[in-house]
Amino acid sequence: MRTTLTIAASLLCAATLAAQNPPPAQQPPPAGPQGAAPAGQRQGGGGGGGGRGRAIQVLSLSTSAWVDGAVIPLKYTQAGEEVSPALTWTTVVDVPPATPTPAPAPAAAAPAAAGRGQAAQAPPPPVKSYVLIVHDIDSTSADLASDTLHWMVWNIPATSHGLPEHVPQGPDLADGSKQISVTGPYYRGPAAPATGPMHHYVFDLYALDAMIDVPAVGAAVPATRAAVMAAMATHVRGKATMVGRFKYTAATAK
Repeated sequence: MRTTLTIAASLLCAATLAAQNPPPAQQPPPAGPQGAAPAGQRQGGGGGGGGRGRAIQVLSLSTSAWVDGAVIPLKYTQAGEEVSPALTWTTVVDVPPATPTPAPAPAAAAPAAAGRGQAAQAPPPPVKSYVLIVHDIDSTSADLASDTLHWMVWNIPATSHGLPEHVPQGPDLADGSKQISVTGPYYRGPAAPATGPMHHYVFDLYALDAMIDVPAVGAAVPATRAAVMAAMATHVRGKATMVGRFKYTAATAK
């Protein structure tokens, strides 16, 4: 009983002292600069990054000789006249990119941040040439480094909307374009053997915003092809693809 009273008296004494000496009121932390973000957090309202790259436009490429994906008529193969088919394509249509909407600035944003991210984008460079590459994706070249190149034509004028049937032979054509193939400066027709499956001959058309400064003569075909591909790598504005299939049959085998 005496112990219980002693404990109660001690608690009462402590409570009395606490009431007489209350702890100091907690002061709020000093305010930082107006509008500053807490440490470790990114402040909103910042400007955007660099300019966006323009997407490669999808063009159309067709021929009146066959439907895309169908069998190539004998006339355009090594089993026939081996003339190049007439081709038609659409051209690049320049559509200005949408103007980016700037992020809303915070209420206390500094005046220097006004207008950030609203810089006008320069118009895209115009199309200056086309490149056509015809390749057999089911066969490899003699050096085993790539598929078989049946035709490559570059520096086709930007005003062109196609190629006529039976483009003449020669490394330098009258319109300024240049051409090669696995066997020479001309169109090389399909010739997949009768003993194997149908081969797929892919016609790739590229619209470029530059001319290609690569000669058609003076180097091996694989080196010329690689040089053209390297030169056009950062200049593609549009692309179109079509496919034709072919293989020799018992009736057409030589």
